Amino acid sequence: MAEKPQPVKVLYCAACSLPAEYCEFGPDFEKCKPWLIKNAPDLYPDLLKEANEKGVDKLSEQLQSVGISSSSGDGTASGGATSGETSTNKLEEVKRLPGGKIKKKEKQEVIIEKVVRNKRKCITVVKGLEMFGIKLSDASKKLGKKFATGASVVKGPTDKEQIDVQGDISLDIVDFITETWPDVPEAAIYFIEDGKKVPIV
Repeated sequence: MAEKPQPVKVLYCAACSLPAEYCEFGPDFEKCKPWLIKNAPDLYPDLLKEANEKGVDKLSEQLQSVGISSSSGDGTASGGATSGETSTNKLEEVKRLPGGKIKKKEKQEVIIEKVVRNKRKCITVVKGLEMFGIKLSDASKKLGKKFATGASVVKGPTDKEQIDVQGDISLDIVDFITETWPDVPEAAIYFIEDGKKVPIV
């Protein structure tokens, strides 16, 4: 007689409540790492190595800071202040995405692209105005009124909002943007020609 199959015991993460094998695909892998190192080190051997390296790095930094602060009395105040400042700067610069990937800080730039549809109809796409604190809905209304065309705010292929303006207005739109919104410098406006980003200046 065949043996009865036993149920599989699944180890669930206490931080994200996913099975431990799927933590890296969860909402915040950084929160899961300490729990995984403690409870499931065999699933992620790289985490164990990374934790050991970080421990060594922290220890060496502490030894260096102790060496610097003990060598001179003035160094303690300035050394403590600089290390505190650098840690806050790192927190501001680094944004983490799910899976532990680091999000790069985006440049403030406006990208204008002409898209041809059905061999005849053109659409001028304007991306990046929101980086300068401009409301896209107001900008699309102003563009529509100025050029007497349809203009709407749509989500682009990267799930970022952009303004689609009907017609080829790529030559006139630069002057309009710089006159209407003086916060946008001409140096920050780029055209996309043949798949390459070209500055207008």
